[in-house]
Amino acid sequence: MAVATLTIDLNSLVENWRALDAVSADAVETAAVVKADGYGLDAGRVAAALAKGGAKTFFVAVAEEGVAVRKAVGAEPEIYVFSGCCGEDAALLNSHDLIPLLNSPEQVYQFLPSAKPFGIQLDSGMNRLGMEPEEFAALKDQITGAGPKLVMSHLACADEPEHPQNKAQLDCFRAMTEGLTARKSLSATGGTLLGADYHFDLNRPGVGLYGGAPFVDAKAVVRLSIPVIQTRTVREGETVGYGANWTAQRDSKVATIASGYADGLIRGIGNGTLNLYAGDTPCPLIGRVSMDLITVDVTDLDHVPDHLDLLNDTQTVDHLADAAGTIGYEILTSLGARYNRVYKG
Repeated sequence: MAVATLTIDLNSLVENWRALDAVSADAVETAAVVKADGYGLDAGRVAAALAKGGAKTFFVAVAEEGVAVRKAVGAEPEIYVFSGCCGEDAALLNSHDLIPLLNSPEQVYQFLPSAKPFGIQLDSGMNRLGMEPEEFAALKDQITGAGPKLVMSHLACADEPEHPQNKAQLDCFRAMTEGLTARKSLSATGGTLLGADYHFDLNRPGVGLYGGAPFVDAKAVVRLSIPVIQTRTVREGETVGYGANWTAQRDSKVATIASGYADGLIRGIGNGTLNLYAGDTPCPLIGRVSMDLITVDVTDLDHVPDHLDLLNDTQTVDHLADAAGTIGYEILTSLGARYNRVYKG
């Protein structure tokens, strides 16, 4: 089979959730963010595993994502929608018992008369989603009288612990929510790791569950094994791939493997510092990543296996992200539809 195999370890996913849960006090709930189809790993399978592991609250980006999660976790868990209530979302929110996080005065005016459960998202300094301090102050009595289930905000720089904006946003969030009895949430993965001052009533880790930074102690959740289609001898001085930007410094054995940027392996990772792995043995990725193919220097192997591994316990999505000049989130959510997906646990 000339299709790469993406293995998703749901046991490691749950262990990461439990490890992040253990960072906070027992009174602090740890939820799970499963937006973007569970960071590209299938929101239904991810949410079901986390629910079985103990998660009781989930977050998605838009109402449509909540449908698959509700089907996977059943009626009891709460599912919050970051985008709130937009346009014709009300029918989906109602029919699947989803809770919008209202982001603006307009959403408040639209949704509050429905008397359905809701949360509020505040802008504490990120200037992306949420009500600004003046907007919230003007509607605070009306909103709190309707009984929000959760009041939340989001940190812009939590992956940089010393960044001054973390403290500024913490102070702003405290000031905006002073006197509120509703549950409060400020932190995703990075904020969870910043310490108890940032925890409030509920943390909502996302990327750390899936093995990504800034949760450096995370277990790897995804592994990618790519079939070798062909091997060839490349003579000293010959070049490999588009642009001829890798030149053999010796007679070399080169393997061509069956994945490329059409599978989410961003072109920028080519001809850099990444390896493919034959078991524990690293083999340099050489030349440019093309649409369906990658080339690998396997000269030093005694035997070329049927598959080489790009993602494993040693080389994670964050290594690929560093090579591509991006972040692990983009690597995870870009992993392509052609992979043969195998779920463990």
